[in-house]
Amino acid sequence: MYKADYRQIAATPSFQAFLKQKRAFIVPSAIFFFVFYFSLPVLTSYFAFLNKPAIGAVSWAWLFAIAQFMMTWVLSTVYTRRAAHFDQYVSALKVDLKGEQT
Repeated sequence: MYKADYRQIAATPSFQAFLKQKRAFIVPSAIFFFVFYFSLPVLTSYFAFLNKPAIGAVSWAWLFAIAQFMMTWVLSTVYTRRAAHFDQYVSALKVDLKGEQT
């Protein structure tokens, strides 16, 4: 049976490269999400330009809110695709580490 030494695994250059690659995607995505998400309540609280009509009786605030739903779907789709890539990377890493143990 394979016993994993997680400290040793975390210290390997390939695992560190994996974490760096994952962080390079997740951190900017999370920052973009939070800025985009919280900008609507902040902008509508302090500025009136989002309350002006954009299309007929629909204001810019409503269009911004709909854009937030679309942004959530797009980000979740992109993350799902990247997560599949991360899973492949982890599977290859596990094979490499098992090969080193035997």
